[in-house]
Parts: sequence; structure tokens; C-alpha cells
Amino acid sequence: MGRPFVLACLLLGLLSSTAHAAVVFMYHRFGEDRYPSTSVRLEQFDAHLEHLAAAGYQVWPLARIAEQLQAGIALPDKVVAITVDDAYSSVYEQAWPRLRERGWPFTVFVATDPVDRQLRGYMRWEQMREMAAAGVHFANHSRRHDKLHIRLPGETAVDWAERVRADLAHAEQRLRAELGAAAVPASPRLFAYPYGEYSLELTDLLAELGYVAFGQHSGAVGSESDLQALPRFPMAEAYADLPEFRQKAAALPLPLREREPLDPILGDNNPPRFSASIGPTRTSPARLTCYASNQGRLTVQWLADRRFSVQAGKPYPPGRARYNCTLPAGEPGRFYWYSQPWIVPGGKN
Repeated sequence: MGRPFVLACLLLGLLSSTAHAAVVFMYHRFGEDRYPSTSVRLEQFDAHLEHLAAAGYQVWPLARIAEQLQAGIALPDKVVAITVDDAYSSVYEQAWPRLRERGWPFTVFVATDPVDRQLRGYMRWEQMREMAAAGVHFANHSRRHDKLHIRLPGETAVDWAERVRADLAHAEQRLRAELGAAAVPASPRLFAYPYGEYSLELTDLLAELGYVAFGQHSGAVGSESDLQALPRFPMAEAYADLPEFRQKAAALPLPLREREPLDPILGDNNPPRFSASIGPTRTSPARLTCYASNQGRLTVQWLADRRFSVQAGKPYPPGRARYNCTLPAGEPGRFYWYSQPWIVPGGKN
């Protein structure tokens, strides 16, 4: 076996490990320091944008990334997208001027009822029309920002599905009526789950309706990602300092296959035992590290050569939780990253 052949194999491995890879960031508020759990400080946001520019990242429209993932077209390395949930007024006042100055695209996911009701702290339709005229994209975040996976008391599966379809159709119609079809991607349609919460039943419905959908669990998107449960890195004050942002921007998708369980909704399986097989990676799977929300590092049990399982030591209370797994990617500061969200029924918004 000659040296050229070995080098070619190494190069093929490097290329395959970055194919179909992108990072999507999620913001809510900008400079609204009284809401630290959902707001990024302006100096943090400025540092984020400067790093993306200085490090040579390409900022793509979210619809372009979704379209290429859907078509199975490889993405170049160092591609990111910027998204914003909920259409708060600081998007117009603080984020848009900064992004417009750089000529960078971004997508705002809008829950339409708060805007229609002109609730305090939200953008107005006329502000969004101004942004849309400048090329900003807007997408569906539901009508009322409800937890759509939850059935109402006495509601059948059929009734639930009809209610969710009507909710999404109403929001889609309002966005197009107010902002125009050009500002609201239609192929593929884009959706962000309120609170990042979803169930298998809900993802199946989104797939039926033709949506590519995004949660709020961390990680890069890639060819192994579920198109109805794509990850985004949430950016809020406590998790948005530059060193952490830099590491997340450089993340690669951890290629997991045969994941169990697929449904994030927990019942008797609390704490959940999660298992999966790791696809091709640059580095040995033995370096995998996993953590459970509020419970620290997990013991990784190897079931086969590349198949593993993890389980938290204690059940989770009602609300949201995650298992986060990372694996060094063979370059300084770069990690494969996967986050599995969990939802324990009974939690508050």
C-alpha cells in the first residue's frame, strides 16, 4: 500500500466527516438584560459576528441549508445560519442593523398572534415588512406559541391533529398576507417548535405537511440529522461568551444511527436509557463523553464496537432535560456534537 493511496484515504475521511455539515444559531432577545435567560448582551452578539467574519465562516440563509440537506447535497465546511425566535422588538432595534451592515441573511420565526395583538415588546408587522423588503426571511413558529405536542383534555388524536394543522395554517397564512410570499420560504417550509418541544406524533405531522423543523437542542446539522427535529445552538447570556460560541461554531454533527428511544416524551422510562450507533468519524468512538442535564457526566456503556448506551442516575422532574454527547474531531477546538432532548410531562412553560 503506497503513500499516495494512504493520503487519499485520509483526505476522503476528512471530506466525508464534514459533508452535509452546518451550524444553526438561535437567538431570542438582544440587549434586553432584564431577561438573561433569553437575551444575549450586545457586546456578546457583536463578538459573535466579528468572530464569524474573522474566522471565514459563510453565513447562509436557513432555507438554503434546509434545501440542501433535504436534497442530500453536501455542504461546505464552516457554514452557519442565524435564526431568531418570537419576533421581539429588539430584533428590529438591535440585531437587524448589525446584520444588515454586514449583508448577512437571517430568519425570524414568528408566533403570529402576539404580533396581531400588538403585544408590548414584539415587533410590528410594518417593521417586519421593512425587514422583508431588505431580504430578511420569516418562518412559522405557530399561532399562539403553544406546546403543540400536548393534547387538550378529552381531545382525540384526530382532533389534536386537526387543531395543530389549523394552527400552523393560520400562522402561515398571516405571515404570507402581511409579509409577502418572497419573505416566507415555501420550499422547503420552515418551522421552529415553541419551547423546542416536540413528540414523534408531532414530527410525523410536520413531515406530512412538508416542513423542515427545528428544535432548541444543541448540535450541528448533518446528513444523519432528522429533518423534522434539527438542532440549533441556543444563544443566551449565560452560554454566549466568545470562547463557548467559538467552539459551537466549529462543531460537527455526531453521526448517530439506530437511536433509541426516538420519542423525547418520557413516561415510565424516566430516567431514559439512550442508545445509538456511531457512524464514520475521524477519531475513535472510545473518546465519546456524555453529560445529563443537572446530573453531570454519564457512564458510557459499549454494547458493540460502535454502539453505546447512557442513562442518568435519577429520574427527571416535570420539564425539559437533555443528554449531550461530544467526541473530539481531530482538530484543535473541534468536536462532534449531539444533544438528545427529553420532556417530562407536567412542566411549566
